[in-house]
Amino acid sequence: MDFHQKVTALIRQCKTDDPFRIAALKNIQIIYNDLGGKFGNYIKYKRSRIIILDDVRTPDNILPFVCAHELGHALCTPDDNTQWIKTYTMSVNADCIERIANKFAVELLLNDDYIADNKDYSIYNLADCRGVPHKFIPLKKSI
Repeated sequence: MDFHQKVTALIRQCKTDDPFRIAALKNIQIIYNDLGGKFGNYIKYKRSRIIILDDVRTPDNILPFVCAHELGHALCTPDDNTQWIKTYTMSVNADCIERIANKFAVELLLNDDYIADNKDYSIYNLADCRGVPHKFIPLKKSI
């Protein structure tokens, strides 16, 4: 899967790189609730797609990244229940699915237009502005 192309097309289609707005445009409901330590979760129940964000324990500065990560699950691996996979199997696929969501989130929040529009700033400064933890910066395709 080419995340760069997928994200570029998504931004063009939705006319935004804001994960919260994209979720709304894609009819993905966002619910805020205390998840007991997990920052976010994506679930699909029947035809409903839901992102749950823990607005109690999640630091405000990384909330956009968490939303983008869960949006990555919704758009790239919509039928995979990662919580079930992690809980009930020893599957390596759970790590693969999480990596897919992380790559999607990084490409969305640190997209080429955003970087080009802010070329006077380092990738680390831009990541801080968008809530991307520094450990995920290497997932950006074109840096």
